[in-house]
Amino acid sequence: MNNNAEAKSARQFYIATANLLNFANPNRIYYDNAPAYSNDEYEHKLSGITDLLAKAHADIIAVQEVWDSNALEALAVSLGFKPEHVVVPLASNDRSSPYTHGKGAQNTPAVGIISRFEQLESRLLEEIALKAVIDIPDIGPYQRFNRPPLVVRVDAFGQPITIITAHLKSKRAFFLRDESGNLLEDMDDPNIRVRAKLRSLCMRAAEAASIRISIIERLRHTREPLILLGDMNDVTGSVTTQLMAETGEVNYDKGMRDVALFDAARIQARYGWMKDVAYTHIYQGMPEVIDQLFVSEEFLPDSKFSLGQVERVDYFNDHLKWDYADRVIDHGIIRAKIKLND
Repeated sequence: MNNNAEAKSARQFYIATANLLNFANPNRIYYDNAPAYSNDEYEHKLSGITDLLAKAHADIIAVQEVWDSNALEALAVSLGFKPEHVVVPLASNDRSSPYTHGKGAQNTPAVGIISRFEQLESRLLEEIALKAVIDIPDIGPYQRFNRPPLVVRVDAFGQPITIITAHLKSKRAFFLRDESGNLLEDMDDPNIRVRAKLRSLCMRAAEAASIRISIIERLRHTREPLILLGDMNDVTGSVTTQLMAETGEVNYDKGMRDVALFDAARIQARYGWMKDVAYTHIYQGMPEVIDQLFVSEEFLPDSKFSLGQVERVDYFNDHLKWDYADRVIDHGIIRAKIKLND
């Protein structure tokens, strides 16, 4: 029996998330202050990312920081997928795209999903939910995602599963600029820097709250599982990450299981065996897990509504120990093996 047939009979799959660090077509400017990749540089990056992701053997891959669908499709093909397995609307190189008119992502990179499974639904979360809109200091109401999350619903061995991938606002200070991009604030003033970081936190919080509202709509009084994964730009227990998951609320109200999300690494059947190497990014010299993978109650083995379980979670992060110039991506890859009940 080949591996695909074996996997199908076992009703199991691997799902992973990876930040691809400005993955763009060659010879195109993605940021004004960043040089375009030469053909050789692009091929090196494509080959390097392929080597890293090939080890994950993932059936579903959520990706962040994609500038061009052509580049992502080339990566998918190199991993054994087909171009039609790629969903990345905000980085489309198709001239008929209403979002990009074929120019790829503009101003900021996009998120995408590669899936071997049939796609039942695909949509973007572009607007911040009304109840999550807040005023950002010195800016005003934050009403649209900077990098809209992507929702793809797939059919995995006859089981519909909703996949949401996101790339939330970073911790990097958000300084005010004019329409031409010129700074309006003194970046060296420590008090201004604090206010600029507060803006970033408020943006990330609004995005997290809006995603949470979408998750509640998907999960409430349903038995269809959901997986949230991506670059959340903060650790698992942070206020903004838990704003999306609300895992802790289950301790006080068991009814919250219906809409809560659970850290796959904490509920895995083999919990603990990889805990000493669990990091996905090195921030200011400190390793941390800011790339997350959460699942709904249907993947809790002790739930009466269980449809499967997270058998194990793996972190692929050895490349983060290389010199920065040798890294094709600067985040680790997190992967979960999920087995559906027979």
